[in-house]
Amino acid sequence: MSLTSILSADDIQNAIKDCEAPDTFCYKKFFKLCGLSSKTPKEVKDVFQILDEDNSGYIEHSELKFFLQRFIPSARTLTDAETKSFISAADDDSDGKIGVDGWYLVSHKKISMWAEMILLVGLRLSWWK
Repeated sequence: MSLTSILSADDIQNAIKDCEAPDTFCYKKFFKLCGLSSKTPKEVKDVFQILDEDNSGYIEHSELKFFLQRFIPSARTLTDAETKSFISAADDDSDGKIGVDGWYLVSHKKISMWAEMILLVGLRLSWWK
């Protein structure tokens, strides 16, 4: 499975182009532009699994730094500040890595109020099981 089997190649290109300059990456805007924020939970999970290069069930700092290059190999790497910001937005248990639940929540930030409530009470999202 490839990212372009889930997301449009044109949408990916537009999302990458939007954040070409260092320190311009915004995960909310990127997910919206590439179309991930409108995908089903299964499609979001499939994208997560593609980006989880070591199949650990998490996206760690080292994988996230090269996040854009997973979409287009010639894209830039994320800066340390962008990587840290992205991790802190999606790290639902403060372990320094992004699990599939946190990944879904940041990709669909439009539900952030509910997502944050779920995270606060420590519930896991049942659709990932």
